[in-house]
Amino acid sequence: MNMGDKFGQVKVIVVQGRRLVIRDFKSSDPYVILKLGNQTAKTKVINSCLNPVWNEEFHFSISEHAQVLKLQVFDKDHFKADDKMGNAHLSLQPLVASARLRKILGVTAEGTTLRKVIPESDNCLAADSSINWVNGEVVQDVWLRLCDVDSGDIELKIKLIDLPSAAPSK
Repeated sequence: MNMGDKFGQVKVIVVQGRRLVIRDFKSSDPYVILKLGNQTAKTKVINSCLNPVWNEEFHFSISEHAQVLKLQVFDKDHFKADDKMGNAHLSLQPLVASARLRKILGVTAEGTTLRKVIPESDNCLAADSSINWVNGEVVQDVWLRLCDVDSGDIELKIKLIDLPSAAPSK
């Protein structure tokens, strides 16, 4: 991404996983890899846990054209390649659109719900997700259902920061 394309930043908090699949004898040693465009981040490994709590925070630059946040969950192995434990994706477009709408409408009331996103065939949401105005930030709490596995969900909290008040001129 060119610096001229930079639009703002998104803070992604990988909160926790639940009902992750077993990849070792009785458990797994999960970690999450996040990708946004050409940016990548990785959580720490949580040993022997199918319901891990990470609470790790990562920052990504975003462009004016909202992107898709991708995540993959792996089981850390010491003597062979790490095992896949599922993947998911989330479009950041509703979050960016909600932030723009909040500025246009001048919403300042704490806790205002700006938008609700529902599970559909083109997203990985495990449940309805609200985008809210909280403590001066546009925040989305999501549970993503992992694909290509029997079970597993990942909870993320996403905050949009450094959003300019108007779109940059070309």
